[in-house]
Amino acid sequence: MLRHWCYKLEATLLIVVGFTGLLFLLQTNRPSNVHVSKEEREGPALILPITTEMSKPIMECQANKLAANVSGFAELPAHIKDFLWYKHCKEFPLLLDVPEKCGSPKISHEVFLLLAIKSSPGNYERREVIRKTWGQERMFAGMRIRRVFLVGEAANAQEAWKLSRLLKLESEENRDILQWAFQDSFFNLTLKQVLFHSWMEARCPGVRFIFNGDDDVFANTNNIVHYLLSVPGAGDEHLFVGQLITNVGPIREKWSKYYVPEQVTTSNSYPPYCGGGGLLMSGYTSRTIYKESLGIELFPIDDVYLGMCLQKAGLMPSSHMGIRTVGVRLPSSRVSSFDPCYYRELLLVHRFVPYEMLVMWNAIHQPDLVCGKKTEVYQSF
Repeated sequence: MLRHWCYKLEATLLIVVGFTGLLFLLQTNRPSNVHVSKEEREGPALILPITTEMSKPIMECQANKLAANVSGFAELPAHIKDFLWYKHCKEFPLLLDVPEKCGSPKISHEVFLLLAIKSSPGNYERREVIRKTWGQERMFAGMRIRRVFLVGEAANAQEAWKLSRLLKLESEENRDILQWAFQDSFFNLTLKQVLFHSWMEARCPGVRFIFNGDDDVFANTNNIVHYLLSVPGAGDEHLFVGQLITNVGPIREKWSKYYVPEQVTTSNSYPPYCGGGGLLMSGYTSRTIYKESLGIELFPIDDVYLGMCLQKAGLMPSSHMGIRTVGVRLPSSRVSSFDPCYYRELLLVHRFVPYEMLVMWNAIHQPDLVCGKKTEVYQSF
């Protein structure tokens, strides 16, 4: 009888312990009173909160509902509608920053050339090749060269989650990523440009010169430095050079990547501007663009927008024959378009795939490279 009573007591204790454990687990997994978003239920949040001295509370920008009242709005492509809804939005949180890129604002004048390269989150290979070739951070001819990549966020939520972590890893390793919490798209390149100039004002106001271009260009950084050393003013005077484009206006055909309907602008002409694939500007001009951009609403074509800022400031862009944003014109069809002799004397060529950048950078730096008279046309800067 005693043994039977002990068995009953032991079973009762096991039941009590088990029930207590179950209550503990249920309490641990009980939802808190904190709101859980759809993104948190389905996957990690897209925006990583970070704290920098540049950070400030930024209210989420709401769509301008009045845009829908514009005549013909309903027939516009989706990306045009998005632009009209949100073109007033010029402030977005900075997700990844490099506050020490220029040392500090007070000593940022020690940076001679800042390479500001527009990139998309998924273009990892392009960024890596640029880091190893023309985008190296180094001293050349006694001048300090620094590099930043300008990116937004991927449109697809799941891709954005992965690519944001990729960019974070790149930032931790290379300290060269500027990422903002806006959708990275062709029509948001102007927004990216405006945010970069704002960042420059806060972090690197004294930088002498800026290279501003895409991540699919091949730049001969050595030639760029040599050219800028010959420019008067050491960055304190106006300079804005590239492949000059004049006497053009909006493309009204819907099939075009550059389609700009009358709902965006009724003007049929653009101010003079330089092709956005790659251009050079002085620190003075960069600061001027920042100031003028505060009073000019966004325009979907980024290089045209820069032309608008210059026009408002009473400044003109200039042409440079060493910058070829539409490629190199060859003297003969029998000549290879990949001959390093055509690139050794240039400043910039658009466009290259990653492996071509690596091969060409190596080729133009071969000490035994011999070029004939066919390069003379490209030697006058």
